[in-house]
Amino acid sequence: MSADQGQPTRPDAREFLDIFLNDIPMIDTRAPVEFEKGAFPTSVSLPLMTNSEREQVGTCYKQQGQEEAIRLGHQLVQGEIKQQRVQAWVNFAQQHPQGYLYCWRGGLRSQICQQWMHEDGTDYPRITGGYKAMRSWILAEFERQCAELPMIILAGTTGCNKTGLLNQLPNSVDLEGLANHLGSSFGRRPSGQPSQLNFENALAVAMLKAEHSNSVQSGQHLVLEDESMLIGRCALPHLFRNAMERSPVVVLDTSLEERVEHTFHNYILTKLADWQQQMSDEDEEPAFDAFANDLTESLKRVKKRLGGVRYAEVAYEMENALSAHRHGHPDGHRGWITVLLRDYYDPMYEYQLSKKMERVIFQGNRTEVKEFLSRTEHGAQPSPADISPSQPG
Repeated sequence: MSADQGQPTRPDAREFLDIFLNDIPMIDTRAPVEFEKGAFPTSVSLPLMTNSEREQVGTCYKQQGQEEAIRLGHQLVQGEIKQQRVQAWVNFAQQHPQGYLYCWRGGLRSQICQQWMHEDGTDYPRITGGYKAMRSWILAEFERQCAELPMIILAGTTGCNKTGLLNQLPNSVDLEGLANHLGSSFGRRPSGQPSQLNFENALAVAMLKAEHSNSVQSGQHLVLEDESMLIGRCALPHLFRNAMERSPVVVLDTSLEERVEHTFHNYILTKLADWQQQMSDEDEEPAFDAFANDLTESLKRVKKRLGGVRYAEVAYEMENALSAHRHGHPDGHRGWITVLLRDYYDPMYEYQLSKKMERVIFQGNRTEVKEFLSRTEHGAQPSPADISPSQPG
């Protein structure tokens, strides 16, 4: 809000729960390299200094002390450069009057930004303690949740669309969505994955929202998809993974035919469309080339476990399917998808599930599992009426 409007200035933020629950927009005034390493989902990079300017000021600080570093900073950011940056902050404040600004520790950089905005006629609050304080707070909440929040793990064979079921439940967190990855060795998305810190921050915020949702507050478990330690290159925090490994498991049963169709649409048709959108090229050939390379490289990643003979067979069938697809006939992909699901992913899944059998509390089809997960309360165990005929004994 503008200082000349005569309105009371909002105080700097010391409490963070409402900020994360309500997706409050924030200006991150750190250098771009700091922002790229780790920020929060609703923050926008509008830095006080560029990476080069920050490096120069940092060197000056080490060699000559704080006073000279501040003087150098003002020399580097002045005149038109300064006005452009102030105007960007003011524009953000006008678009997001409920927001805040922050730097690393709520110190000099955010103070300077706040002061320059004030001098330009706009008062805007900042985060007390900066990024470091927010991350420390939300990680402490995350650790508490890992120890206390009841969870249920949704398991099922590759391609059974567990994510689709999860996203129909208000008491769930989509780990693959946060990691921007479809799961499995073929799960890479053209737009790439977040940094590890960004993934952790987004996960902590999602967990906070889930805990405060009406469904979890009313007693339902938090539902998560069964994942390995890595989702692409994003690693699940150890405390979180440990909490998942001691939680009860619900198994989703789906036919091979349904899984082939889901995999075909998700990993072939949708992924090609993603590559086309990512490359934004009128000529579709480069996008298809990138899509084809994505598939072939993904297959190479499972070559060792698949075995040389079976890998050669699947690679040959994939190559033929890609050739037909390039000419407008994508259906051939269903053949190698079927082989890969049946002969590679299913045995691996059965082995992994065998180690969790004592934790399985329910097993059923999509309708049965959804109904069960929608009503399971904290500490509840399934009654005989809950258990599907396919439930392991």
